[in-house]
Amino acid sequence: MATKEEIIEKLKTVNDPELGIDIVDLGLIYDVAVNEKGIVTVKMTLTTPGCPLMAVFDQQVISAVKEITGVKDVKVEITFDPPWSPERMSKGARVKLGMV
Repeated sequence: MATKEEIIEKLKTVNDPELGIDIVDLGLIYDVAVNEKGIVTVKMTLTTPGCPLMAVFDQQVISAVKEITGVKDVKVEITFDPPWSPERMSKGARVKLGMV
């Protein structure tokens, strides 16, 4: 069975095409859960509710996570509660964007 850690590592391969930074370092991933049937739920947010990349991220997350052995299905749950803020980003992402 896939682990939460494996899934998070795989999500680090999904980059924001505009920023060139992965969605984990951007702080877009809120939670990852995997059940005994191999169904993964990824709870994530976007920087804004009207983000034009919503469908792109949805498909990229599903494709990436399905590559992990033992994953049978992937569900992406988009939430804006709590709202995303730059403080959610990793230090590396903030440095890359010149925010430190």
